[in-house]
Amino acid sequence: MDRRSLLGLLGATAAVAAAPGDFADIGRAIHRRLGALPGRRVLDPHQDATVVALTDVILPATDTPGAKAARVNEFVDLLLAEWSEAEERDRFLAGLATVDTRARELFGRNFVEGTPSDQTRLLTLLDNEAAQWNAKRGSTRGPEPFYRRMKWLTLFGYYTSQVGAEQEAHFAIIPGRFVPCAPADSTAGSE
Repeated sequence: MDRRSLLGLLGATAAVAAAPGDFADIGRAIHRRLGALPGRRVLDPHQDATVVALTDVILPATDTPGAKAARVNEFVDLLLAEWSEAEERDRFLAGLATVDTRARELFGRNFVEGTPSDQTRLLTLLDNEAAQWNAKRGSTRGPEPFYRRMKWLTLFGYYTSQVGAEQEAHFAIIPGRFVPCAPADSTAGSE
């Protein structure tokens, strides 16, 4: 299974299908508000560019649009502005700054200025650290790694967007087809 398929499977089930209806509805409601808002409310231009770059490496465009097309960066900004407590927002922004610090240590420049190979190498390290954190018992874990939250927000934002839901996950409001006036014991509507 390739990375995109695995992310799609995990994202679709974790962020949308397995989530309570209200949770998925919140994601879709946030996406509906994106067009009505001018600019970013929390993220400055560099932070916004970093979120775009992160989400694009996490969920790049393939034969279907990626996180950039789904405007996940705008989704994250609105979530931070309207749904996050100040402490959570500050923790997110500090984690975002740490990505640049780690990028400068690893390849000598900010994350957005790195090559795709540099960016992937850093996210692989961060993903491994998040997996190690996840494998520990709750009381020994320490604070959640930023990358774990960033990856979750990317998947949540993507799979609740119209692009992610319809083009990637093939979500249909009314699945199947409508067969009017079929007898109750008929199999005419099943395929």
